[in-house]
Formats: sequence, C-alpha cells, structure tokens
Amino acid sequence: MQNKMKKLGFTEALIVLIIVLAVMGIGVIGFGLSPQVPVMLAMSLVMVWAKWRHSDWATVNVGIAEGIEKGIIPIFIFILIGAMISTWIAAGTIPTLMVVGFKLISVRWFLPSVFIVCALVGAAVGSAFTVVSTVGLAFFGMGMTMNLNPAMVAGAIISGGIMGDKLSPLSETNNLAAAVVDIDLFTHMRNLYWSIVPAGGITLVIFSFLGRTSNGASLSQIQRTVSILNHNFSISIWALLPIILVFACAGLKIPAIPTMLLNVFVTTGLLLVEQPRLGLNHLATIITDGFVAHTGNAGVDKLLSRGGIVSMMPTVALIVLTLSLGGLLVKFGLIEAVMTPIAQHLNNSGKLILAGLVACIGVNLFVGEQFLSIILPGRAFKQAFNQGGLSDEALGRVLEDGGTVINYLVPWGVGGVFLANTLGVPTIEYLPFVFFSLLCPVMSLLSGFAGVGLQHLKAPAKSL
Repeated sequence: MQNKMKKLGFTEALIVLIIVLAVMGIGVIGFGLSPQVPVMLAMSLVMVWAKWRHSDWATVNVGIAEGIEKGIIPIFIFILIGAMISTWIAAGTIPTLMVVGFKLISVRWFLPSVFIVCALVGAAVGSAFTVVSTVGLAFFGMGMTMNLNPAMVAGAIISGGIMGDKLSPLSETNNLAAAVVDIDLFTHMRNLYWSIVPAGGITLVIFSFLGRTSNGASLSQIQRTVSILNHNFSISIWALLPIILVFACAGLKIPAIPTMLLNVFVTTGLLLVEQPRLGLNHLATIITDGFVAHTGNAGVDKLLSRGGIVSMMPTVALIVLTLSLGGLLVKFGLIEAVMTPIAQHLNNSGKLILAGLVACIGVNLFVGEQFLSIILPGRAFKQAFNQGGLSDEALGRVLEDGGTVINYLVPWGVGGVFLANTLGVPTIEYLPFVFFSLLCPVMSLLSGFAGVGLQHLKAPAKSL
C-alpha cells in the first residue's frame, strides 16, 4: 500500500520528474513521435519507480482514476466541439464566416485583424477553445487561401483567443484562479491587466509587422475561393444563426455543455431545413465521422473536410493518458515534494514570482492539465507569498501567466493537443507565433523584479 513507501525527498522527486520530462520531450520534440507513445512510456517508468518504492497496484489505479476524473468535463466538451465543427461546415456557417471575412478584412492587415477579432470574440464567450474551433477555423481557411504561413495564422488565432479568455468574466480559468487564491473575480481580472495589456499590445505590433510583410493572395485567388464557397455551400445570414446562438448563451451565462448541445441541435435542424433530402443517416454520419467537402478544388476540400466526434478521439486518448500520468505524479507526491521546499525558501518578491511561474509551467509540462497548473502551485505558494509580503492578487496573476496561458504551448497538454488537432498545425510549429502566451510570463517576471504593478499585503496599523 502507499503508506509503506518511505518519505519522498526533494532530490529523488526531482530526478524522477526530470526523467519523465526528458522522455516526453525527446520523444515528441526530438523524434517527432505522436505524444501518446512517449506519455505511455513515461507512465510505465513512474509505475516501475512506484513498485520499487513498494507501492501496490491499487494505489496506482486510484492515482490514474483521480487524474482522469479531472478531465471528464473537458473531454466531453471536446467531443461536442467535434460535432459542432462538422455541422457548422455542413450548414454553411464556417464558409459564410470566410466569405464575410474576405469582404471585411484587408489582406495586408490580416494577421492583426485576426488577433483583434479573436480577442473580442474570446472576451464575449470566455473560451479560447470555442474561439479557435469556430471563428478561428474560418480565419485559418482564409489564411490558407492567402498563402500565409499556417503556423503564423494559427499563432494569431490562438493568441487572440487566449487574450479574450483572460478578458472575460465567463472564463473558467479566471474564476478558478480567483477561487484558489480566495479573492474577488473582478479584483483578480483588474490585476491581470498588468500582464495582459503590455503582452497584448506587443503582440499586436508584432502581428502588424508580420502581416504587412507576408505575401498575401492575389485578388483573383480570393475571388476564386469565394466563388467556390458560394457554389458549394449555403452562404446566407441564416447560416450565422449558430454563432449568434453562442453569443446569446454566453450573455445568459449558460454553461459550455448545454450551450454546445443546443448549438448542435439547432444547426442540425438548420441543415434539415436547407437540405430536406439529406436524411437522418447522412446527418448522423456528418456528426460522427465529420464533414467531407466535394467542391472539386483540392485546397478547399482539404480545409473544409474536418470535424466529427471521431476526429476528437486521438485528442481524447492523449488527454486520458496525460491526465493519468498527472494523477500518478500527484498521487505519489512527486509534484508536491519539489514545489513545497522551493516555496519555503524564497525571501524576496522577484524570487517568489520567478519560482511561482516556474512551478506553474512545470505542472503544465509534467501534468499537461490547465486546472492543475493553477490549483497545485496556488496551494503550494499561497503561504510563501503572504510571508514574503505579496498579496493573493499577486499570486493569482502568476497562476494565470505561468499556468493558464502556457498550457496551449505544451505538445502533450490538454490545450496544445486540442488546438493542434483542430487547426491541423503541430504545437511545436505554432508555438513560436503565440506571442501573447510567450510574453505573459515575461511581463509577470518584469513586474516581480521591478516592483511595478505588484500588489503587497497591507501592513497592520500600529497601535497608539
């Protein structure tokens, strides 16, 4: 049983974590393997170590189950997003967004326009995942038509979606971080501006420069794509009903799962009205296996043949494996054994901020789960931050800058896996262009060492 294990020391825990990270990093980045295999190998090594430490299989099973339990809701959301993508394409929603986008957005300023629009949509709906899988997918199709770098376009979409998520009171991670450090949500969000505003501003400048120097598509290419979309899809104001429904549900603060279920049902109803001969069997195939475009243009067919529940299964499999590994690392105390001693030996603001960021990024790398990258460092560093004179608001910003926004950059992380699968661009390729996520920890670190925008505890009033 687990209580037979000797007390775990810092050095041993650190060695195990470094081996786990090395196995996954070398497998995914070094050899270009699908993340599932390196994660399975890392799990096996942790199990071997646990048995060497005299743990039993029942404890291993509990660790795996507890890890997976935290991902049940995200997994179900991803399955619904797969159904949304395929039905939105079939109903003409994504193609209509592309046609409207071609008319409204300048080719020269495409990247900064995408960043701004995705940020605005993200602020409205409170979910970077929803932004990427809806309007982001339409923008990605536009970018491919313009012959832009896919990784660069993905970076603009993802950066905007994440920034919008951080600006939204509907964001699950904003609410979680505020709850973990026990502060008011809007107090937490106002404190995030010290990172969000400069990171967002710099990101916009970078994309303005990249967008201006990129080779855009000729007018004839855009016109040809618009003609193909008009001839093969239902391009109309009614096709935008599903996305209007998303905004309406966000305004009414309806949770993600009922919002997506309602959206899938409404979109399928729209499809049956537009195409009464479609048939329930064909409709079920679209929802399950995804939409397959037959426009006669290979580029457009590749862009718009996607979605479906089945398309999310590789993502679901990797999430299950990653959360299982994370569950084992937490169950056997490996994460806590490394974080807690570090938190107890920090004596100034800069070092506290740096250690908090490293811990959040480390949990993302080892566990791959966004919520745990907030919860675990939040618990480990709360007392250390207060003892160092830093307020709970300061810790909340660190949890967001090192935890939430970084998860999308981890190839085996929940966010990274989903985005790579949705856009078809590997995480390692789009990572250098997600400037917003890369800049947030830098802004937080500068704030820590410079003392600018850093919230301190109020000193108790001296008695007379």
